[in-house]
Amino acid sequence: MAETSPFGDAQSLLTEPKLEFAFEVRLHFARVQTISDMPTGSNRGAVYLDGGEFAGPRLRGKAVPNSGGDYAQFRPDGVVSFDARYMLQEDDGTLILLRNQGYLWGRRPDTMDRLRKMAFEGGPAVDFSEYYLRAFPTFEVAKGKHDWLMRYAFVGIGERKADGNLIRYYAVL
Repeated sequence: MAETSPFGDAQSLLTEPKLEFAFEVRLHFARVQTISDMPTGSNRGAVYLDGGEFAGPRLRGKAVPNSGGDYAQFRPDGVVSFDARYMLQEDDGTLILLRNQGYLWGRRPDTMDRLRKMAFEGGPAVDFSEYYLRAFPTFEVAKGKHDWLMRYAFVGIGERKADGNLIRYYAVL
């Protein structure tokens, strides 16, 4: 049986979902590889984790450098479908495998081009309101203090940075 919830007694109702902020992750990516012009009409990009940090009310630590990356599919419809895996290490030493899947797309016709220029050519920042970056993560962790990560569904809301991402994760209670 699961231990007491780290979020107290709060819970979602069928007609009233509740979210609780869990933590945010700031990831840094500098190394990029691309498979272009695939027969599917898509491109596949890989960005490798150089490092990062995470913090929240129940967790704090670092993203383990070189522990994984993000393997994004650039679809013909302008949507980026991402699938990332990397390790986080909590300040107490606990390793947490984070698998992050989700979508990135522009709210304007030129947004994705401007995001690419920002990330890969030093172009100007693109305002968060101009794109949709959402994640649905899962976690793997040893039994103990942080295994609540494996008992809740989470959603992430992200912001694209020139050198990576900032994603805030919320538990669905």
